[in-house]
Amino acid sequence: MGSLGEEQQPQVAEDCMGFLQLLSNGTVLRSKSIDLITQQIPLTNHQTVLFKDSICHKPNNLHLRLYKPVSAAATSTTTLLPVVVFFHGGGFCFGSRSWPLFHNFCITLASSLQALVVAPDYRLAPEHRLPAAFEDAEAALMWLRDQAVSGDSDHWFEDGARVDFGRVFVVGDSSGGNMAHQLAVRFGSGSIESTPVRVRGYVLLAPFFGGEERTKSEDGPSEAMLSLDLLDKFWRLSLPKGATRDHPMANPFGPTSPSLKSISIEPMLVIVGGSELLRDRTKEYAYKLKNMGGKKVDYIEFENEEHGFFAHNPSSEAAKQLLPIIGEFMDKLL
Repeated sequence: MGSLGEEQQPQVAEDCMGFLQLLSNGTVLRSKSIDLITQQIPLTNHQTVLFKDSICHKPNNLHLRLYKPVSAAATSTTTLLPVVVFFHGGGFCFGSRSWPLFHNFCITLASSLQALVVAPDYRLAPEHRLPAAFEDAEAALMWLRDQAVSGDSDHWFEDGARVDFGRVFVVGDSSGGNMAHQLAVRFGSGSIESTPVRVRGYVLLAPFFGGEERTKSEDGPSEAMLSLDLLDKFWRLSLPKGATRDHPMANPFGPTSPSLKSISIEPMLVIVGGSELLRDRTKEYAYKLKNMGGKKVDYIEFENEEHGFFAHNPSSEAAKQLLPIIGEFMDKLL
């Protein structure tokens, strides 16, 4: 037994796969081994897409990655490119624009959709708990607005095919899907002024939502890359301290969540794998929104697919089918 004046060593309060530990004194330890693991995925060597990094928010040292089809760079200025803003997943605790998993998917988005893709980083939990990520998502859209109105915008928005700032689409994967929802609500409630940038639609890829009451799919078998225990840890690490999974930032239809009925939301495409733990919650989200009236929501389920199938297995038939579906959704919203 130690003496009364002896300092107690901090204990591990949360351990996330050994890659992230939250200690009892609030210290956060991150292992660099996760970067080594993610870098084992080969980068796509795609000759039809150019990319570059840029800083988007100096106060928080946030960067983003821009992707432009090579054909667009050489095209006359009469051609207008739509803009796709992509928010990566990672349970609000992991991830970066530079991870090959997300980088390769953005390459595919830019090439398949013939769009300028903007992939912002955002602050991660638990160092920066929610709503930090949502604030950074909004900051990314404000950066895009600045590019539209500034005489000193990034030359990628001027060279070759010009960018159509009136035709912007937000795509979010997992936690990024939750961020897309938050942006949709903020835009729909009028709390964001982004003119001349106009978001025409949102694509939510297995959005990361939660709730205290378990769904049938959450009680089902774990996935290869995901378990219910890991999902719960992500919420404990990312939500405000003491909050439950029914917090409005986790559960859009929780007991204390504000009603979305009166909010005007641009068209949504909601996609999930049929074998995902998040399947039931995603389906419920899509159908509740759709049944509110006045909200255009398309729901598509890829049978037998697990979380992140389009990025983890990009050569699969399901992954190949996904891009044309997103492209058709965008084309309808001219």
